[in-house]
Amino acid sequence: MTLPSIYQHKFAEKLTILNDRGKGVLIRMYNIKKTCSDPKTKPLFFTEKTMEPSIKYINKKFPNVDARSSTVSSSDPSSSLTPLHTLPPPQHVNYDFTKNYLDLVVTYTSVILLLSRIEDRKALIGMYNCAHEMIQGSGDPSFARLGQMVLEYDTPFKKLTEEFGPHTKAVTSALLSLHFLFARRNQSAEQWRSNQLLSLISNAAAMLSPASSDVMACEYLSLEVIERWILIGFLLCHGCLSATQQCLDLWKMALQGSLYLTLLRDEVLQIHKITEEFFGSLKGYGKRVADVKECKEQAVAHSGQLHRNRRAFLRTTVRELQALLDDQPGLLGPKALCVFVALSLCRDEVNWLVRHAEHVTKTKTPEDYMDSHIAELLFLMEQLRNLMRRHFPIVQRYHIQYLARFDALLPARLFQNLTVCPEEESIIMSAFVSTLSSLTPKQVDNKEKFDFTGLRLDWFRLQAYTSVAKAPMQLRESPDVGRVMNLIMFHTKMLDSLEELLLETSDLSAFCFYVRPFDKLFAVTMEEPAMLRFAIAFPLVCSHFTHCTHSMCPEEVGSCGLLLCNGFLEEIARQATACILDACAEQRNLSEQLLPKHCASTISKARNKKTIKQPPKKGEPERDKPGAESQRKDRSVVTNMDKLHHVLSELSLSLNHVPSFSVFEHTITPAEYLSSHLETRLNRSFVSMASYNQAMQEIMRPSEVLASLRAYLAFIQSLGQFTCVDASRIIRNVLLQQTQPLDSNGEQTLTTIYTNWYLEALLRQASTGAIVLSRTMQAFVSVPREGEQSFNAEEFSDILEMRALAELLGPYGLKFLSDNLMWHVSSQVVELKKLVTENMDVLVQIRSNFYKPEQMVSLLPRLTSAENMLKRMTIIGEILSFRSMAQKGLREVFSDRCPFLMGPIESLKEFVTPDTDIKVGATLIFELATAAGIPCDIDPALVAALSNLKIDSSSPEEEYKSACLLLVFVAVSLPLLASDPFSMYSVEIDGYSNNIHCLAKAIIHVSAALFTIHNKNIETHLKEFLLLASVSLLHLGQDPDKLRSKNRESISLLMHLMVEESSFLTVDMLETCFPYVLLRNAYREVHRAFLLSKLPTH
Repeated sequence: MTLPSIYQHKFAEKLTILNDRGKGVLIRMYNIKKTCSDPKTKPLFFTEKTMEPSIKYINKKFPNVDARSSTVSSSDPSSSLTPLHTLPPPQHVNYDFTKNYLDLVVTYTSVILLLSRIEDRKALIGMYNCAHEMIQGSGDPSFARLGQMVLEYDTPFKKLTEEFGPHTKAVTSALLSLHFLFARRNQSAEQWRSNQLLSLISNAAAMLSPASSDVMACEYLSLEVIERWILIGFLLCHGCLSATQQCLDLWKMALQGSLYLTLLRDEVLQIHKITEEFFGSLKGYGKRVADVKECKEQAVAHSGQLHRNRRAFLRTTVRELQALLDDQPGLLGPKALCVFVALSLCRDEVNWLVRHAEHVTKTKTPEDYMDSHIAELLFLMEQLRNLMRRHFPIVQRYHIQYLARFDALLPARLFQNLTVCPEEESIIMSAFVSTLSSLTPKQVDNKEKFDFTGLRLDWFRLQAYTSVAKAPMQLRESPDVGRVMNLIMFHTKMLDSLEELLLETSDLSAFCFYVRPFDKLFAVTMEEPAMLRFAIAFPLVCSHFTHCTHSMCPEEVGSCGLLLCNGFLEEIARQATACILDACAEQRNLSEQLLPKHCASTISKARNKKTIKQPPKKGEPERDKPGAESQRKDRSVVTNMDKLHHVLSELSLSLNHVPSFSVFEHTITPAEYLSSHLETRLNRSFVSMASYNQAMQEIMRPSEVLASLRAYLAFIQSLGQFTCVDASRIIRNVLLQQTQPLDSNGEQTLTTIYTNWYLEALLRQASTGAIVLSRTMQAFVSVPREGEQSFNAEEFSDILEMRALAELLGPYGLKFLSDNLMWHVSSQVVELKKLVTENMDVLVQIRSNFYKPEQMVSLLPRLTSAENMLKRMTIIGEILSFRSMAQKGLREVFSDRCPFLMGPIESLKEFVTPDTDIKVGATLIFELATAAGIPCDIDPALVAALSNLKIDSSSPEEEYKSACLLLVFVAVSLPLLASDPFSMYSVEIDGYSNNIHCLAKAIIHVSAALFTIHNKNIETHLKEFLLLASVSLLHLGQDPDKLRSKNRESISLLMHLMVEESSFLTVDMLETCFPYVLLRNAYREVHRAFLLSKLPTH
């Protein structure tokens, strides 16, 4: 080859471009194969009935196709890879040239093999040519050549060996240059251990010496790549196996390492089977077939254990390396090569494992193809990558000094001693020296961007110029130049190509195409407690998947990486959440031991400790006192809480490892997954604490739920020492959601279930008389009856329970409860208005003639449904009484939590009075006060509920008239209560057994609300009510029927209760229409009857 042709062929540029394009073609063909083999993604024209004849015709006549059909894109791989035949033979010292040459050989072979695996290749290419002819008027110029190649390569290896026959010497020379390197790299874990591989502390004196090699890039070259070069190369050029013993030894050594070789992604070559079948078809290759079988047996028997031991060695060694470099990052300068070697070895072992775990289906040693400790290796790789990125300025400063002070001087002396140096080579060498000499450490301090791409391309060119036959300057005659320049190239990469080197040595994007083994490895990791802290490595690996895309097929990798990452983090967060909630449940159990209901046995023992100790009954073990669980005689005894804390610590280390990372332009924050899971699970846990059974109407007391909730929250607040989640934010979100009817997942909350229970269980039974409001206890109490309620109402409605309910539900929850109560009140008022309408005429006459006893005697019997009306008013009173108790609990809680806010609200409420300011916004102030639990003369919630009851067809005057007549109806119906045997006033409960004392609250608040709506004076109408009620009750005293006036004294006390309930009425007002002496006599009578009932019977 003449000197000008050496420069004109541009071998370096061609190899670079062809390798990149070859990889793109390979990826494109892989994508076509996957698309056509999957029924879900297969193009529609392959499944359409109308296309079947055309496709059959194309397959039958291919490549002589005359028909016209559908469109699809493909390309001729041989057209871009044909210049392979013009390349000169590579040599030992030219690393870049040899590597690119062998890469091109393997890429070309992979393209042909992958093409032969596409079942629809003839149809695709034929249809593309037909579409091209229809659009352009003529077929694709490359179609004939590509079609012929498809036919020739139906049996790919036969044709490939023929094609590579002239290149056997070049390929063999390149492969033999790998012999020493492969033998040194392909060692067992025991050999690595004896050689102290990757150990920086084995020779402390040389710790600061720079790690170096004759060919630096060979040290971190992938062992998997070398194996692929050797096995595919000797398969193509198999003649040298019989001619050279060194070739045979190298080939056998490579055959014993793996069962499957990677072509691309998850496309593999079952190398032993392929080689055996191919050699079996050749004459005189029986000995080689026997060699293949022997090597396969060795690989099946020993390769799994060999790689398993390697992974175990790498875990311990890389852990030591990472710890040392993390502690002394200055060592990253001289020992950077060790980092890349470690990453490369780890990457090779991980890829080997995942490749064989996917394709080895039947084996006697399945443990060789599954590793529960793989997470640690992945984690250590991420740690080393992060160390290099974090301390990149240290690496740059070290190597820029190396380049300027050593690398710039040594090549100058070597170049001067060259006997032959043509002009082109001399220019390149001079450029090397001048570029290196101009470097200064200040460039690193100034954070200048380095770019030595041109320098490295010049060295590639120089290798091409000096490696061809008959070149004036032969690089093999000056091996020192090759060694020094390879060292310099590595040092330049330390300045400008750190990410490229990290990608070259530690890219794990293969996992993107091995989803099943990836999931399996993650699953076994989550089952291994010691590996939980490294589980974050799996989501981090998903960030590598962006590196496997190529510009020739940008659509290949979609959302797979993001889905996998989400799945892994969801599982880690799920387990962490389960652990947290288990720990919370333990704390809840301890908290429950301190509840008052458990102290009875302790008190009983204390009272009877002087008596003879009774032996415990069988089946009733003695109960430990609270706190006994903290007494531990032996620290080796591991409790359940110890286990939970340990697991939580491990999982937290995993989630806390990185604050965030990116996967396909999505920013992933691991801690947020835990926060989200924790919020959802806490919501469900809080609801489950109530143990609500809607069918049986069973529920836990609010105070017990509050105690359990506090135990949970106390542990959640301590999560700061484990995780980086914002515990305060989680607690706020969860508690706020519990104050709403539904949580963020649309599930019921404590607010909903307690609202339902109090309405459907407690208040419903109160309306039937099974539960009575006790003014003495300020609670609803149960009346013992057979077959009635299964709970004690006082345990759910006393002051402490109402306060606990207010803390659980909060102001928003109590507002929801209040709105539901008001809905029930408004529905009762609707029915009351119907009753008023039925009796409208009679009520109008009664109102105008109440002072005429003769007419009243005839009018009162004409009233219908008076008992129904009183019952509904009583129900309204029960509902309003319960709401008042809940509001009182809210006020107490609000006063404790926000006294600085409560004071101004109370002052504002006292300043505004409804009788003077009702027209200027008193209702708004009352709403504010009600939200804080402060009772108001006019209930704004009741006003709002009743305002919505206006009927469109009725005028305001009619509504107002109906409200007035309702009070008349109630007033004249009160005497009917005297005949009820349950209307006896009870001193013990300060009320009546049929809850008619609730009438006072109902009458006062409903009247205030109705007349506020109509903007009328409340006091005037209540005075009218007092007058009517007094007249009715006074007439009752003159009734000769003793049965109808049996409980007259008890009913008279209702008048006093109404005055106590209302701020609009006073005792003086009552005195004007109902003598106080009657009230005094009534109180004396009910107390006398109570005392007489307590006397013993004789």
